[in-house]
This record gives sequence, structure tokens and C-alpha cells, in this order.
Amino acid sequence: MATVESTEKRVSWAELFFDLVFVFAITQVSVLITEDHSWAGIGRAFVVFIPIYWAWVGTSIQANVHDLSGPSGHLAIFAVALSGLVMAMGVTDAYGDRGLVFALGYWAARWSLGARLFLWGTDLRSVSWNPFTVSMFITGPLLVAGAVLDSGPREAVWVAAAALDLSTLTFFRSRLKGMHFDAGHLTERFGLFVLIALGESVVAIGEPAATSAHLSLAVLCAVGAAFVVSCSLWWVYFYFAADAMRFALATASVQLDVTRHVLSYAHLFFIAAIISVAVGMEATIAEPMRSLDWGEAGLLYGGTAVYLASFGYTRWMMFHLVSSTRLVAAAATLAAMPIAPLVSSLAASAILGGLLVALNVVEYLRVQHAAASAS
Repeated sequence: MATVESTEKRVSWAELFFDLVFVFAITQVSVLITEDHSWAGIGRAFVVFIPIYWAWVGTSIQANVHDLSGPSGHLAIFAVALSGLVMAMGVTDAYGDRGLVFALGYWAARWSLGARLFLWGTDLRSVSWNPFTVSMFITGPLLVAGAVLDSGPREAVWVAAAALDLSTLTFFRSRLKGMHFDAGHLTERFGLFVLIALGESVVAIGEPAATSAHLSLAVLCAVGAAFVVSCSLWWVYFYFAADAMRFALATASVQLDVTRHVLSYAHLFFIAAIISVAVGMEATIAEPMRSLDWGEAGLLYGGTAVYLASFGYTRWMMFHLVSSTRLVAAAATLAAMPIAPLVSSLAASAILGGLLVALNVVEYLRVQHAAASAS
């Protein structure tokens, strides 16, 4: 592993405060999925989540490559946070009366930081195109334009805007490939967003139990099983993968490729998958002896499978190696999903927890064996 230099950038208190807004935003996305977890509902929630995520990604990357430690930098971060709060306020009715609130919040978020970094003292005729300026001049207005349309056309325009935002890191690769990133700071930032999502799973476990009229043994067992799932998801990322991501970014000849594939793209699916699992968990706590419906089972098991399979993508992009244990575990999770609607939600949660614990035990033993062989 690369040694850690004492001069590496640290996550600032302003960035941590900024993250608190996205705790609320994640909760609102979870509410949207809870209200409608049909395929169409999940798709609409994912489309809404992308601008929220992309606003966070853009701000975190710019805080990594620019010095935002002074008062003006902190004020710019706070302005993005306020815009993100406005976005979050519009999430649950984004496809209704608050679509314009959501869209204007995103556009304001991009201008809040982008104007300071890219436009101050710049002739607009000579503005350089990059992911930030595309969102300021194209995708932000697209979201606003979509917000004034009826349902159907609105979704189509928003999907186009989200796809355009996500494609900019690839489209501008040749222009941006010389960018240098502080590996420790940037990977810590993305790890913190994973923690935000995992925090939503803890809320999903605790809230229904705390508001339950009778804290029965079944509810307590369901809490324990769901918490094992949450801890296991943490273990998969932070015990095994986080250091590998940091090492890959620190040693990459083109750091943008790791930032693009492993951090920006893969973490979109990591976090979306954890949100999905959290919504499924809430159903298991609320009524532990009731069987999950197919939608709830899909959120719980399907979200876990997407989470695990995404590590296959990151490992290949980092080292061109196959993450066999996690891909097998993802397949096993999908194979077990049809069982979930046939048993109690408590049992379904316990089965999923058992699969994840087994994965972590196998990987731990493999790492220990490899270390013993190398010594």
C-alpha cells in the first residue's frame, strides 16, 4: 500500500456540515421509494436521486482539487448546502407541484460553487466546457424546463438531463485526464457518503421499532437481524474495499479513470442500493411476522445484490481482477430472493444476514490465508 503523507488534504468541518443536508436528502428519497416501490416508482426515485448525488459529487471533487478552506470557500459550500436543502424539500413531490422547487435547487447548487470557481473575472465567451459548466448552462436549465412539463414529458427530460450529467466525465476525459486528486481526501469523502446511506438504514431499523405500540420479541429479533445486515454491508465496504480504492487512486497513472469509474459511477449504485435495502428493512421491522411482498423483497434482496455486484465492477476497473466472492454472493442473494415472500419478513432478513456474514467470513479467511502465505 502507498504510504500516507502528512501533508495530505483533510476533510474539513465545512464539508462535514455540508453532508448533513444530504442526510435529509437521502431520507426524502427513501420516503419516495416507500410510497411507490413499483418498477416505475423506483425508476422515478433513481432519476431524482442522480441530481442530488451529482451535486454532492461535484462539490466534493472541487473541494479536493481547489482550496476552499477560507471564508469565501466555506460560504460557497454553505450556498450549495442551502440549494441541496431546497432540492431535498422538493423530492417527495418532485413529479407533482414541487418539481420546479427541486429543479431550481439543483441549478442553484451548481451556480453556487461553479460561479466562484469558473466564472469570477472570466469573459463568458471564453468559458471552458467541463462537467460543472455543462450542469450550469445545460443540464440545470433542462431540469427546470422539464419541471414545467406534465408527467411523462417531465420524466423524459429529466432522464436526458441525468444521463448528460453522468456522461460528462467520460466525454471530457481527454481534457481532464491530467487532473490530480488527493487520494486520501477524495476516497474518505465518498466513504462518508456511504456512511450517510448506511445511517439511513439504521434509522429504518430504529424508527419503526421505536414507534411500535408493542416492542415484542419478534420486533426485537427483527431489529437484530436487520442490524446484522447493516453491519455486514459496512464490513464489505470499509473492512475490505475502502483501502483498496485509496491505493488505486493514489497509484493510478490517470487518476481521473479511478475517480470516474470507481468513485463517481460505482458509488452511485452503492448508495442507491443501500437506500433500497434500508426501505426493505423498514418493512421487516414494522411487521416482522408478515411476509414481504415481491416489491419489498426486491428492495431488500435486489438492493443487496446490486451493492455486492458493484464491487465486481470496481475491482475490475481498479486492478483488472474478478471479485469472485462478491459476484457469487450477489448471485446467491438473487437466487434466495424468491424465498423471501414465502416466509416471515423476520426470516427473510435473517437469511439475508446469514448470506452476508458468510461472505465476510470467507473473505476474512482468504485475506488471512494470503497474509500467512506471504509471510
